[in-house]
Amino acid sequence: MNKKIILKGRRVVLRPLSLKDASRFCCWLNDPEVTFFLDIYDKPKTTLKMEKDWINKNKKNKNNLSFSIDTSEGIHIGVVSLRDIQPLHKNAQFGIIIGDKKYWGQGYGTEAGKLIIDYGFKKLKLHRIWLGFYAYNIRGEKSYKKLGFKKESCLRDQIYRNGYYHNLINMGILREEYLKNQKLKTLKPKPKGKN
Repeated sequence: MNKKIILKGRRVVLRPLSLKDASRFCCWLNDPEVTFFLDIYDKPKTTLKMEKDWINKNKKNKNNLSFSIDTSEGIHIGVVSLRDIQPLHKNAQFGIIIGDKKYWGQGYGTEAGKLIIDYGFKKLKLHRIWLGFYAYNIRGEKSYKKLGFKKESCLRDQIYRNGYYHNLINMGILREEYLKNQKLKTLKPKPKGKN
């Protein structure tokens, strides 16, 4: 869906998926530290062919908007998407992976999220964007809250992983909430410099 769309932030650039990204996706999705936060953690290892097929399929899917995340220096560090875009209901599912662990916990995912959510609400005119994550993903939860997502439900003991049951948390953000937050941020007074 994002043939030529490029979204630029201060530290990240969201660009169309490329077959050149497949080898990095494959590496990340075969790393248990990365997939521990994803549904695919318990699935068989991914292959280069599987990732190339996924990229090609994704490019043709009009209901998915996926971008590779690059740093402003051009280093590919992840992928972010709005999936299952439903034109009638004007909603979509948000997803993100920062696969390069050197960039975890530094705000790159939050900035990439802001860019795609802004695009979803302002350009695609979506009404609601939602996501689901496992409760042990504390870093993800902090980022989602910074983006304005609100907790909507908890599916208790949804998965059994590494000897324990874990909850699945669902969060969402509505267009009016997002736009109101944007307006409030622009109205906040700038901090005064030291005298």
